[in-house]
Amino acid sequence: MNDYVSFPHTAQVCRIERIVYNLQGELKREEVVLGITSLSKERADAKRLLSLSRGHWSIENRLHWVRDVTFNEDRSQVRTQAGPRVMATLRNLVISLFRLHNVKNIAQALRTCSRRPENALQYVGL
Repeated sequence: MNDYVSFPHTAQVCRIERIVYNLQGELKREEVVLGITSLSKERADAKRLLSLSRGHWSIENRLHWVRDVTFNEDRSQVRTQAGPRVMATLRNLVISLFRLHNVKNIAQALRTCSRRPENALQYVGL
């Protein structure tokens, strides 16, 4: 592939066609997404590439959406020095602790812990 695509370490190029519906089941849009990977055909056939793509969206929905919506991260005013990195680490720690305790609704767990701070100690084993 590197003879045809000027992107380092390219082994495969893929095309994914999606049909997107809204929650009411009505057609919202059709999309075509192109992908580039360093995985050879032996390591990732079409089925595996699709699985990897879907796995990416699983991470997006389980982590980034929670950080964006539940923690309202985009509106944070912590912007200097190590502050943003520290806050992102703390948010990830809280999400991970909740996930380890099989919490399904992160927002609800945050509200519970804010009303009863002693509950938060249970998540860290105290």
